[in-house]
Amino acid sequence: MRTRGSGTAPVGRPRGARRRPFRRRDDGSMAVEVVLMTPILVMFMLFVVALGRMVWVRGQIESATRDAVRAATLERNIDDALREANEVADLQTQNRDCDSRAITGDFQPGGTITYTMRCEVSFDELGLIGLPGSDTITFSSDAPLDQFRRTD
Repeated sequence: MRTRGSGTAPVGRPRGARRRPFRRRDDGSMAVEVVLMTPILVMFMLFVVALGRMVWVRGQIESATRDAVRAATLERNIDDALREANEVADLQTQNRDCDSRAITGDFQPGGTITYTMRCEVSFDELGLIGLPGSDTITFSSDAPLDQFRRTD
């Protein structure tokens, strides 16, 4: 072993330097990661879209019940109120399977009435490809009747 001057370190390597370990070739590892992660990311994005659409559908039905009970408060008797509330709800929930509509409460001046509507929402409508089934959404909304109004 050759030495420089009076030192003991070999000529080709500075003092304290470590040997480099054998480096593996990792060409193409990023491509494999992308291929494995793409389906997971796409499924996650579809799940987020489906959740957003579910919130949108629930908001539509909730809005329909709110507008229907408000329309019912403007009528003079309970039969006309239910008819008007159903018409308003039908206009807003055109293609939905909604049933079990009812008005409850005290239909007297100063009273409060509640309109309840139950709708069946198919998962096909939410953009989830391949998931069968449906969910039942029930909303109730209430509104006060004017205290100084005349009813039949």
